[in-house]
This record gives sequence, structure tokens and C-alpha cells, in this order.
Amino acid sequence: MEVEPPSVLIYNIKMQKIDFIKMVASGNDFVLIDAVGLNYKKIAKEFCKRRFGIGADGLLVIEPSQKADFRMRIFNPDGSEAEMCGNGARCAALHAAQRRLQATSSKLQAKKIEIETKAGIIEAEIKKVTSHQSPVTSQKIKVKMPQPKNFKADIPLKIGNKTILVNFVEVGVPHSVIFVENLEKIDVQNLGKEIRCHQKFQPQGTNVNFVKVVDKNNFQIRTYERGVEKETLSCGTGSTASAIIAYRKSLIAENEVNVHTQGEVLKVYFEKQLKNVYLEGEAKIVYEGKYEI
Repeated sequence: MEVEPPSVLIYNIKMQKIDFIKMVASGNDFVLIDAVGLNYKKIAKEFCKRRFGIGADGLLVIEPSQKADFRMRIFNPDGSEAEMCGNGARCAALHAAQRRLQATSSKLQAKKIEIETKAGIIEAEIKKVTSHQSPVTSQKIKVKMPQPKNFKADIPLKIGNKTILVNFVEVGVPHSVIFVENLEKIDVQNLGKEIRCHQKFQPQGTNVNFVKVVDKNNFQIRTYERGVEKETLSCGTGSTASAIIAYRKSLIAENEVNVHTQGEVLKVYFEKQLKNVYLEGEAKIVYEGKYEI
């Protein structure tokens, strides 16, 4: 008896390769891509997944802009789109600076870059200029943050059997700030999640920052990030929000403060009327590659 061989199904799946750049700013890491007209929420979930993807705190998508040098969109690992990102903006500015160097044979003349975001136009400045013979892989970058708004101090928040005083401000994205005496003892994951999802901050939710003031010019910070849904090593908007609230509550003396994150020391400074708020720190390109989807 002749036995027929089992049928073999052949799938002709067309794969697409996406060029990407892995970047980091103060321990906050990102995957940056140019607009490719695909489902960015889906791509963000795949790219940002640790161990199974590239791994990142967010996906930066660079698009053309009619209002600025380019438009930056930021997608969280859960697929949600954020209004803006301070550390992400510094990475995007570094990427733009590198492209300018590649397009010219002279030194980078235009150090200032305008970035369109959902929170408005972000101005970035490259603090150190590098000639085209030396590739831009790491730079100190300053960004002008969105004007702070909706400040609320000492909001009583009931968490379990305790009442916690929470401060709130929006710096492009919503942030809650809690001042503590011992950062090491704070359960950032669980307490941060409860505050982030608290009905007081619905429907948009909030990022959550735990801050220990060291002296009049320095404080330490740990941040639970909305969309990432866990603690990150650094958060630019969180550092900015915490500095603004600390200043308004007279916990810092000067309008310039060193923010000690888990990843790096960031600098936040502003005018005394809380205008022209700036965030400054290092950003660098880690590597470039192609991802097949």
C-alpha cells in the first residue's frame, strides 16, 4: 500500500525590516525610528519588551513637522501614547544633531532644535558642538520644558489605612510628587501603582515621584512611570515637576537644582516666576540596527 507524504503548508510571509537607533538619557532608554506608517502602538509593545525585543522605556517616532524641525511621538511599552517626554526629547535632539553633521562638511552651526510634541513645541539646545570628523554619540543637551500648570499642593490621598499628602503639577504630562525621608524604604512599585491609578487622577492617571530633599540645591528621586508601569532609572518630566514643586514649597532655595536620579544627575533650572523651565543632562546613542517584523 502506497502512503502519500504528509502535506506541507508553505507560508509566504513578507517581513519588513525597520531601521532603529537605541538611545539612552540618564538611564531612561529609548528605541528611535523614523515614521514608517505602521501601527506604532503594536510596534512599541514589541520593541520595548525586555529580553524578547530590543528593550526600552519607550518608542520615539520621528515625523515631519510644519511647525518645527520635526515632530516627536512617544509610545510607552504598553502601547499608550504620551504627550511628551523630557529625556526622550533630549535623545531626539541628539539624533537630529547627528543628522545635521552628516549632511554638512562644516561644524554644526545651528545648535538649537525645535521639536513638535503633543504638549507643544519643545526647544532643545546642543551644549557641546562636535565637528563632522567626530561622530555625535554622546552630548549634553538642554531642553526647554512646557510651562508648568495645574499646580496643587498637599492633596490628601487615602491609600489603604493611611493618608498621604500628594502634590501635583503638569509639565507636559501629569506628575504627582511625594516628599519622603527615606527613599530606600519606599515600595515604589506597589505604592506608585496605587497612586498612579487612584480615582483622584482619573481618567488620565499620573506619574509618581518620591523625593528626598538633601539640601537647598540637591534632591534624590525615584519615579514610577505611567505607561511603563514600573520604576525607571530616570524621568525628565518627573525631575522637572519635582524641582518646581520643591521650589514652590520653599524646600530648595535656588531656582537651580541638581536632581539625583537612579541613572544620572540631571539639572533643572528656571526663572523665579517659574517661566522658561529647562532640563539638562547627557544623552547618547548606544547602537543602531534593523528589526524584522
